[in-house]
Amino acid sequence: MEITRILDAALRKAAAVWITSPGHEPKLVHAHWRDDALWVITGGTEQVVPGLSDQARVTVTVRSPSTHSHLVDAQATAHLTEPDDETAQALKTARLNTKPEWEAVYRLEFGA
Repeated sequence: MEITRILDAALRKAAAVWITSPGHEPKLVHAHWRDDALWVITGGTEQVVPGLSDQARVTVTVRSPSTHSHLVDAQATAHLTEPDDETAQALKTARLNTKPEWEAVYRLEFGA
């Protein structure tokens, strides 16, 4: 699935999304949209996402921040990564209410 205008706009406004891994229940997670990918931090003081691993295919569900109604579902591939300093700082800044400490960072890509 290519990134549509609807998906791009929804992810730019979303502070959290639902991630569903095959065989697991959906999990609400904090996420950060950056460089045409959705960044998710897990473990440590952050959420645990069952089934999220390198190369996992997941479904990302975005809801409206104002009405909480369903906006879009999209398939993504997770890539375990080490963020550069600028991305790591953006991930920390996005978590305004806590000092994030994570064990893993995933870049979820919505390409083919």
